[in-house]
Amino acid sequence: MDKVQNATVKNFLDFMKRKGMNTTVQRRTIAETFFSLPGHHSLEEFYNIIAKEDPSIGQTTVYRTLKLLCEAGFATEIHFSDDITRYEVANPTKHHDHLICLECGKIVEIYDPNIEKWQKEIAAANGFNLTGHIHNLYGQCTDCRKKETYNDI
Repeated sequence: MDKVQNATVKNFLDFMKRKGMNTTVQRRTIAETFFSLPGHHSLEEFYNIIAKEDPSIGQTTVYRTLKLLCEAGFATEIHFSDDITRYEVANPTKHHDHLICLECGKIVEIYDPNIEKWQKEIAAANGFNLTGHIHNLYGQCTDCRKKETYNDI
């Protein structure tokens, strides 16, 4: 775990102390694991990873800790078209949008300053002061398109 991840875990544990909550070894393990994983994970996927590290940690503890991470601003809940809640590390200085394959579920993070600029312009043109957004683009990834072409032969 790098220095930034260690500091983030410490900040999360400090958040829990301020709220009068116990900072257990289990919650520390969950936080450390969460901050070390790239990508977007459902509760079930994340729990399976945690269970391999420490089988004594229950799914309810994982869920409650993920909710605390969101409440503290260290994690973000993401909802794509499949109705599965996923979690990712919140990073307000590194905004990104998502490309999502509707066939295999692949998620690609994208950032394009032109998209950000256009969204602000569109909001302003419609009298909105933009304070945030979620931009998900849905389609079919290259691998799934290749499979479809191969199956048509």
